[in-house]
Amino acid sequence: MKWTPLQSMEQLNEIVTNSGTSTALLFKHSTRCSISTVALERLNKSSLSDRVPAYLLDLLSYREISNAIATRLQVPHESPQVLLIKNGECFYDESHLSITVEDIEKTLDKN
Repeated sequence: MKWTPLQSMEQLNEIVTNSGTSTALLFKHSTRCSISTVALERLNKSSLSDRVPAYLLDLLSYREISNAIATRLQVPHESPQVLLIKNGECFYDESHLSITVEDIEKTLDKN
């Protein structure tokens, strides 16, 4: 998995804007949470980033961006959390140990 770090509000704006032509995957990761580490390891073993741009948010370092994601995309904040964004909207979100590569792939296949 190839991640692009999400580290600025401008970058979030670009991701949302670009989702009009390309679905994006966001992963909100807590570096202090073992469940988040397990979810990240699951994703890292996948090739999802070959299908969609993938962005990794260290939510402890960038809490403001995490809050903006929740507000802008109208999804409750969770950690860890994976979101798929298309046309400026979140059409899939999952958290904790419910994050599976298989579910993400199935969702991408449908959209």
